[in-house]
Amino acid sequence: MCDYSLQHVATRAAKVGDSLITTKFNNSITRGFAEVGEPNVAVCILPGTELAFERDVECDHALGFFPTRKLRERVARFRQINMDNPYEHHDALEFPSGQVVLLTRLCEGQHATVLQLPASGVPEGAKDEAEAQQPQRQRVIV
Repeated sequence: MCDYSLQHVATRAAKVGDSLITTKFNNSITRGFAEVGEPNVAVCILPGTELAFERDVECDHALGFFPTRKLRERVARFRQINMDNPYEHHDALEFPSGQVVLLTRLCEGQHATVLQLPASGVPEGAKDEAEAQQPQRQRVIV
């Protein structure tokens, strides 16, 4: 829900309609979402949460010295990746094009709104089975 690198940052759960901003947190090595006007509280997002960005999403290039990339995408679904490695970042956004971008790669200062939280009440086994039947298509930008 919140990346391991935010363990020393105050957090709260996301709610539908939240106005968020991408930020780098104090006492942390990562970026994430904070509520607009509350820069020191990380907003934790559940996998499956849908977000809408104010403008096309921009992210840092994997090799830090290249210019930022504009993705030409404004909506995304939050997901977690690399869960088998506890020392990698897990929080990511998947865009309609299939691109997956780590949250920590998003440029600071981008505004987003929480559109929808994931459906709850689905038995965990049924959810895992349904996901296993989905074709795996992801291009990860790290």
